[in-house]
Amino acid sequence: MATSEVSKQATEREDLNPGYNLLLRSELLGATFPGPISPDKVQQLEQLRAPASPGKSLFRFKTGDVHSPHGGPSAQSPFVVSPVGDDTAAGSPFASPRRAQRRIARAPFKVLDAPSLADDFYLNLVDWSSQNVLAVGLGTCVYLWSASSSTVTKLCDLAPADSVCSVEWSCRGTYLSVGTNSGKVQIWDVAKLKLLRTMDGHRARVGTQAWGSHVLCSGSRDRNILQRDIRCPEHFTAKLVGHRSEVCGLKWSPDDRQLASGGNDNQLYIWSLASTSPQIKFSDHTAAVKAIAWSPHQHSVLASGGGTADRCIRFWNTANGTAINSIDTGSQVCNISWSKNVNEIVSTHGYSQNQVIIWKYPNMAKLATLTGHTLRVLYLAVSPDGQTIVTGAGDETLRFWSVFPSAKSNGPDTSVASMNRTTIR
Repeated sequence: MATSEVSKQATEREDLNPGYNLLLRSELLGATFPGPISPDKVQQLEQLRAPASPGKSLFRFKTGDVHSPHGGPSAQSPFVVSPVGDDTAAGSPFASPRRAQRRIARAPFKVLDAPSLADDFYLNLVDWSSQNVLAVGLGTCVYLWSASSSTVTKLCDLAPADSVCSVEWSCRGTYLSVGTNSGKVQIWDVAKLKLLRTMDGHRARVGTQAWGSHVLCSGSRDRNILQRDIRCPEHFTAKLVGHRSEVCGLKWSPDDRQLASGGNDNQLYIWSLASTSPQIKFSDHTAAVKAIAWSPHQHSVLASGGGTADRCIRFWNTANGTAINSIDTGSQVCNISWSKNVNEIVSTHGYSQNQVIIWKYPNMAKLATLTGHTLRVLYLAVSPDGQTIVTGAGDETLRFWSVFPSAKSNGPDTSVASMNRTTIR
C-alpha cells in the first residue's frame, strides 16, 4: 500500500476523534502541530487533558514531578496508570475497604459466684438452654439462672442421699435432665418446676448426657452408655458397650445420626442408632477425652480434646474415619465448642494455664487467649445467640465472655442482663 494512501486513511481516522489524537501525540511524542487549531479541538483537548495529565509525565519512569523532582511527599509511583489518580489499595476509589480485625475483650463482662461448683474433670455441671436459661449443678442442688432477667430459681435439692453430676437441656429448652451420683437420671419440666420421671439403669454416677431429638443418652462411671427414648415407658432402649473406663463426654451430631463418646480410657468412639457397637474407633489421644464438639459448618467434622498427658485438639472426618489435623495446645483440654455464627472454636483448659482460647478454623490460629480463672476451666456453655460463652471452674465462679460475632439475621433477644457481680444462689 502506498505511503500516500496510509496517510490518507490515518487522516480520515483522526478526523473521527481529533481531540483524542492530539492528546496522544502531545503526551507520547511531545509533538507540535503546524497551523492553527480550531477552537472546538482546543476545548476537547483541554477536557481530555484535565483529569490525568499533569504536564507530560504520563508513562514517564521517575519518582518526582516538576514540583518535587527528587521524590518526596508529592512523588508518584511510575506504575500508576489510573486516569483518576493513585490506584493503590489506599487511594483507589474502587478498592474494597480493609476489614478491621474483630476485637475480643480480654476480661469477662459478668461474674457469678457459684459456691460448691465441683472441681471434678469428669462432670458436666453447666448448660445453657435455647430459652436463654443457664442450668448449674452446685453440690446437691440445681439452680436456673435467667440470662435475660438475672433471676435465680432453685429447681431441686437431692440432699441428703444424692448429688448432681451432670445437667443437660433438651433441644427446645423445655426439659432438663439431671444425672446423679447414684446413677439415676431425672427429667424435669422447668416451666412447672416439676419432676416428670426418674430413670434407672446405671450402677454408678452419670457424669455426661446428650439430647437428640427424642433420644437422651447418658454416660456413666460404669463404662456404659444408655439410650433413652423419653416417649417410651422403659428406662432405656439400648445399652452401648465399648469403653473400658468412665464415659466423660457425649455429643450428638447436628443431624442426630451419629453419637460421639469420649472416655477415661483415652478412646473416642462414634456410634449410630442402628448398632450397639462402635461404628468408628479413634485411639490417638493419650489421655481422657471429655471435650467433644461437632462442626455446625461442615458435615461429619468432629473435634476432640485430650487431658493432661495429651493436651491436643484433634479433628476427625467421621464419614470416612480419618484424622484431619492435630494441634498441641500446651495444657489439659477440658471443653471445646464451635461457634455457630463463624468458623471458629473456643476451648477451655486446665493444668497448667487455666486459660480460654479462641481459635480460627481450619488454620487454628489463636485469635485470643482469655485468663482470669484460678483453677481448671472445667465447664463451658454457649448462649443461644452464639455470641457469649460462660465458663466455670473450681474457683467457684462463672465468668461470661463476649467472644463471637452476631449472626447475620436478627433473632429473639438472647442477651445477658446486668454486668454486676452476683451469686447464682
